[in-house]
Amino acid sequence: MPVQHSSIPPVFFLSDVHLGVGDDAAEAHKLSLLLTLLAHIRESGGSLYIVGDLFDFWYEYRAVVPRGYHRLYTALEDLPAAGVPVTYLAGNHDFAIGAFFSEDLGITVLRDDISFQAGDTRFYVYHGDGLAPKDGGYRALKRVLRSPLAQWGFRLLHPDLGFGIARRFSHTSRGYTSGKDYGEKDGMRMEAIRRIEEGNNVVVMGHRHLPQREEINGGVYINLGDWIHHFTYAVFRDGDIRLHTMINGFEEQFSE
Repeated sequence: MPVQHSSIPPVFFLSDVHLGVGDDAAEAHKLSLLLTLLAHIRESGGSLYIVGDLFDFWYEYRAVVPRGYHRLYTALEDLPAAGVPVTYLAGNHDFAIGAFFSEDLGITVLRDDISFQAGDTRFYVYHGDGLAPKDGGYRALKRVLRSPLAQWGFRLLHPDLGFGIARRFSHTSRGYTSGKDYGEKDGMRMEAIRRIEEGNNVVVMGHRHLPQREEINGGVYINLGDWIHHFTYAVFRDGDIRLHTMINGFEEQFSE
């Protein structure tokens, strides 16, 4: 990675929190840790990239959003209001994010990947779904589920019915992702190599639920892990990016 010649605010990356998973006590604990992290990011004056699957399921009707997360919504809204930009990249569980986050909370919402520059460092960021060689069927399903017609049809369902069906599907999808055999070829790592060869210094992904930091061909590949088992996130500061965990104390560096 290039040496940082000037100080820039820290950049935080977070993915696969999967809010909505676990019993009430586990969910409350997860939310408490997340709010602590968001408060720290707010004080840091940096920026935040949510790299998909913040929720185990997300869908917003025109006048209805999932209940139970009002403190989180307020904390997220406080970040842009305090001058901390937040970018939310859609994952495979929360691809229906939309106007509530962009218009009500002031968050930039993206449907796919992003490249950006921070100081002298070029980043490529993507949730990571659909990159495994065995993901051909999923890639076809992804196009169907995200089509305007499918979204219009889902909106015709009553929210109680629609949320119930979608949560059962999300549970199945999450279990499949966590236990999946990705084959001999790691498609996400292969994509990271390709993006580094294109000139990106840091590639950040989620989706696989396995925290990983690997230096490749002069660049760095980060997989953000999850908040089901690892409670990990990444911070880029002083020209370097590292994984941290919230398990045993705030800002503890994660060791693989």
